[in-house]
Amino acid sequence: AARTARVDEIAARLPEGWDTRVGEGGTALSGGERQRISIARALLKNAPIVLLDEATSALDPQNEAAVVRGIRELTQGKTVLVVAHRLPTIRHA
Repeated sequence: AARTARVDEIAARLPEGWDTRVGEGGTALSGGERQRISIARALLKNAPIVLLDEATSALDPQNEAAVVRGIRELTQGKTVLVVAHRLPTIRHA
């Protein structure tokens, strides 16, 4: 799940890797990094229904690309509800 959502890339950049404290709710992480962690958690849960609410809003291009790849994996074989203002987000769901 971490590799699919590209969370392993985040851990590699952190000073203590996977053991780095990121604060309550991931406050030391960017919004895109938190999105990627949310996708990894959802992959682990393997829920049959996925709700994406503005999943790519306010992301930089690097995080958006990683989130979109994670969403593709996450939504395979699932019922997906997407709330988005950006057409590319809906197309990828």
